[in-house]
Amino acid sequence: MKIFFSLVIFLFLVPGCSSLFSARAQNTIGWPSVTNYSSMDYKGGAQTSDIAQDQNGILYFANDDGLLTFNGRYWKIYALPNKAQVKAIAVDNEGRIYVGGHDELGYFAPGKQGTLVFHSLRSLVPAGERQFADIWNIVFHGKEVFFRTNESIFRLKDNKITTFDAPGGWRLLANVGTRLFAEDKRDGFVTFSGNKWVPVIPGVTNHLKIKAITLYRGDTLLVYTMKDGLFLLSGTTLFRMPSEADPYLTSAVVNCARQISADRFMVGTISGGCYIIDLHGRLVQKFSRREGIQNNNIKSIFLDRDHNLWLALENGVDFIAYSSAVTRIHPDREDQVNCGVVRIFDGKLFVGTSNGLYFVPLDFSKSDLSFSKGTFTPVPNTKGMVWGLSEVNRQLLLGHNDGGFAIRNNQPVPLTTQHGVFNFFALPGGEALASTYTGLELLSFKGGSFADAGKVNGIYEALRYVAIDRQTVWASHSFRGVFRLRLSADHRSVVPDTLYGKTSGLPSNVNNFVFPVRGRVVIATGKGIYEFDETHKRFRPSPLFKPVFQEESIRYLVEDDRSNIWFVSNQRVGVVDFHKPNGKQPFTIIYFPEITAQNQAGYGYIYPYNQENVFIGSGKGVYHLNYSKYSGDKVAPTVSLSAVKAVSGKDSLIFDGYFFNGKGASKQQEADQIVSLPSRWNSFHFEYSPGLYGQNDHAEFSYQLSGFDKGWSDWSSKTEKDYTNLPYGMYTFSVKVRNNLGAISKPVQYTFIVQPAWYETAWAYLCYALLAGWVIYLLTGQQKKRLALQQKKHEEEQQRRAYLHQLELDRTEKEIIALKNDKLESDVMFKNKELATITMHLVERGKLLSKIRDELAALPRKTDGSNEFRSILRLLAEAEKGDKDWEHFSTYFDEVHRNFLSKLKALYPVLSSTDLKLCAYLRINLSSKEIAQLMNISLKGVEISRYRLRKKLGLSQEVNLFDFLMQAAN
Repeated sequence: MKIFFSLVIFLFLVPGCSSLFSARAQNTIGWPSVTNYSSMDYKGGAQTSDIAQDQNGILYFANDDGLLTFNGRYWKIYALPNKAQVKAIAVDNEGRIYVGGHDELGYFAPGKQGTLVFHSLRSLVPAGERQFADIWNIVFHGKEVFFRTNESIFRLKDNKITTFDAPGGWRLLANVGTRLFAEDKRDGFVTFSGNKWVPVIPGVTNHLKIKAITLYRGDTLLVYTMKDGLFLLSGTTLFRMPSEADPYLTSAVVNCARQISADRFMVGTISGGCYIIDLHGRLVQKFSRREGIQNNNIKSIFLDRDHNLWLALENGVDFIAYSSAVTRIHPDREDQVNCGVVRIFDGKLFVGTSNGLYFVPLDFSKSDLSFSKGTFTPVPNTKGMVWGLSEVNRQLLLGHNDGGFAIRNNQPVPLTTQHGVFNFFALPGGEALASTYTGLELLSFKGGSFADAGKVNGIYEALRYVAIDRQTVWASHSFRGVFRLRLSADHRSVVPDTLYGKTSGLPSNVNNFVFPVRGRVVIATGKGIYEFDETHKRFRPSPLFKPVFQEESIRYLVEDDRSNIWFVSNQRVGVVDFHKPNGKQPFTIIYFPEITAQNQAGYGYIYPYNQENVFIGSGKGVYHLNYSKYSGDKVAPTVSLSAVKAVSGKDSLIFDGYFFNGKGASKQQEADQIVSLPSRWNSFHFEYSPGLYGQNDHAEFSYQLSGFDKGWSDWSSKTEKDYTNLPYGMYTFSVKVRNNLGAISKPVQYTFIVQPAWYETAWAYLCYALLAGWVIYLLTGQQKKRLALQQKKHEEEQQRRAYLHQLELDRTEKEIIALKNDKLESDVMFKNKELATITMHLVERGKLLSKIRDELAALPRKTDGSNEFRSILRLLAEAEKGDKDWEHFSTYFDEVHRNFLSKLKALYPVLSSTDLKLCAYLRINLSSKEIAQLMNISLKGVEISRYRLRKKLGLSQEVNLFDFLMQAAN
């Protein structure tokens, strides 16, 4: 080890060696991007003094106004109880943020609502030492926490604080590896051992004023002094370590230092910014106001978990994307001009700008050429606009506003100066074409050099974009369309074939750009990529690029050495990587948001030298992209939930960004952190942020509210989400982030409960049930009563209807009976008429017989044949008896008058057949004369018979015999 240090001393101290290193003290040509945060951004005090980061990626800054936090999107500040400035911070494994201020020390830890709450430890300090001014350092050593003031070092162990007074005044406290170091004005460099501070090395070292200590190599430490440079500590031996940065470190005064990688160290100064050196003390990079940081007074340096750098400044906070695969190259740092073209030629990087051509030698021992050291040198006599750089026949050709030039030995050699030249294009046979402000110019190639061979006749347009396909030249004019030119055999003239535009299939006559890609000539338009169809002599969407770009506006296309397609679209730079299939697509499109909107207005430029070195022109310098590193970054992004607010008239913070597990910060919500809110707090505002410091604008979020949303939302760059008028229930809000490479974080979740309103509680529903039951009971009773009443009314109605129906039936029956009676009466009348007819017939017959008898009775007296007439008379007498006629009459009479004679005989058995005959004749209302005729008696006999009949019937004189007979047998 001593041999090693002797060698180091020899290299740095031997005459001439220091000048050698000094000559090499140059910055790398590529610079990481720097993001400045001023006090206006974080709304806190100007000065920050210390930086730390917790396990969730949240950054903490010791600020003049208190503890300042930043999660990549939102800044928050937490003041100490006495409003003191915070000078030192440290975060332990449980998420406690230890802070120190004027006469105050303690820690912040999340409360149940996720808000950081300060817990003071001042009461643990011995009573006589509680006025200790500012805390300048806080370090962890094992399970102990040490706080440094100028007068004392406090040790927190087992919830007790012991003090170590300074012999002369403590100026440093640092934990390196497993050792704890301090530096005192009187005793110098000491270490903590056996519960006391002992010297690190023999002798007095207080003159060194040590500002920082870091690991170096093995058990050797690198010691940084305020003005005496760098030292190496091995055991108890301290060696001076000369460095290229010594002149800067000693003059600018070292204030802090940090090891940023295994072989890189960053040193912050009071007035010179900060310097990055390697293991051998060589200066790698310098960051000062000239390189973009806000001021040169560096209070603290911090390397975050993504290996990017943060600077705590006297005024503000700066972020340096040190691990980014994207850096910037500035040919002229004093005048950051527009850089439109780049070319690597003859071991140098040439950059064409709006103010001339610059070059710098490259170190090809580094695969990433942006780490080459050097200073750009302007090429003489190239002031003005550089349009193009081309390598043709191993010659570097420059297209310039003043004409075309060949660059030889870093000097411009004029080729054609009549007009401005855009670019150069190789022709078969070694010749070249130059596209100029007024058409095309031919360059011949003889003796290893190009020479002007004159103008190509036939075209007189300004043609910036040209592609050559055998003897056909395709060229685009920004406002007229696309030319197709036929080259003559000697290349000295062209025959304009056609000017193609909107009428030929292109979407427009303007903004058409010609590029040779994949062995074909394509046209980049405002609506995708087009190719020429020779069969139909029209342009059509490219079958190769249509699935890739659809109808995107494309301004630039170029193919790299792996057949990937780089492009510029809508101020976005991207690549179509055909070596990375994505789902069903045989390619992946990757955009580079770090370079968005940085291209030159109206066009773009990309120079993919190889996978580690892609150069992109921009309005301020050149972007360098290490695509292999960029695409190989497999670190998954993280997302944090910054705040949850419930809204009911005014906002109420219910979650302030920290999960709590009872001891300290947690990565997920615990059960006791689930809040239950009244129903009026049913609208919520969520804020979330990515853990992508320096790339916040490149992240996209997707969220879901379980219990309300049906699925995850579409990806969006918005970092806030609102939900209003949620019904009661339990909800879980989830959010995840996706970076531009498609890597998706694990979701962070927050669960909360919206209580039902008093009228939606279980007791309310029980009351509703009881009330409903009571109402149902009342309604049922009322309904029963109503039903009974209705039934009664129904029954009454039925009775009334039955009664009416019966009445109707009775009336109908009566009508029917009446009709029947009428019919019967008609029948009776008809029968009576028949009976009367028969009776009259019988009467007439009797009269006739009686007359015949009388006539015959008189004949014997007049003649002699009395004996014959006697027999005839006997026959007539028998005929007059009419027994058979009576039988026939009585039968027919009973049928007509409902067995009148039978019923009458039954009622009055004393009646003889003669009486019955008389009754029948009276019933049919025959006169006495007719009755006498029928009964073959006299009128007197009829009267006698009537008298006898009345007697047998027991009728008084007042009773009409006819009326009696009408009713007697009914």
